[in-house]
Amino acid sequence: MNKLSREQMAARVARDIPEGAYVNLGIGLPTTVANFLPADKEIFLQSENGLLGMGPAPAPGQEDLDLINAGKQPVTLLTGGCYFHHADSFAMMRGGHLDICVLGAFQVSEHGDLANWSTGSADVIPAVGGAMDLAIGAKQVFVMMDLFTKKGESKLVAECSYPLTGLRCVSRVYTDVAVFDLGADGATVLEMVEGMEIEQLRELTGLPLALAKGA
Repeated sequence: MNKLSREQMAARVARDIPEGAYVNLGIGLPTTVANFLPADKEIFLQSENGLLGMGPAPAPGQEDLDLINAGKQPVTLLTGGCYFHHADSFAMMRGGHLDICVLGAFQVSEHGDLANWSTGSADVIPAVGGAMDLAIGAKQVFVMMDLFTKKGESKLVAECSYPLTGLRCVSRVYTDVAVFDLGADGATVLEMVEGMEIEQLRELTGLPLALAKGA
């Protein structure tokens, strides 16, 4: 099966972020989206630890360990960027001032429910962090994830079995195999990797996926 690389997934998400948008990139894979945002497009990246105006990752050797994102990764600050109090950052998130947030996930339901903070495993310390605030506060929630687990199970499901972060909050899912829009009527396939057919994707996910015109 053909699959997109992590870099190709990040570049695909970046294409859908419009100029002028205020965006939060979640910890992990979503942070790589910053490296693919075009320099000629003004997009404002926010981090819940109190940053607005983040740029791409610093060049090797240019890291400033006092300038980090919520995942403790070194970042850069664009001209005009600013720092502010953690409480103000969460007020921005909870107040509906973010246009888009991009999050990772363990599972997403076909109707947009999100499970991204715990698998319920006994050996993992769950930490929801700011994910609940982002999932409910942002105007649009994008999820980046591999479509299948290491065991070959679909992470896009009819109903989430893991603890939920938010209900009916995810609008679009970007995976290494396909891009999906989610809603009350279920999941619609917008794009698939070369060689993938909708019947195969339906069989692999176990979902009655609709196919967008032109997909």
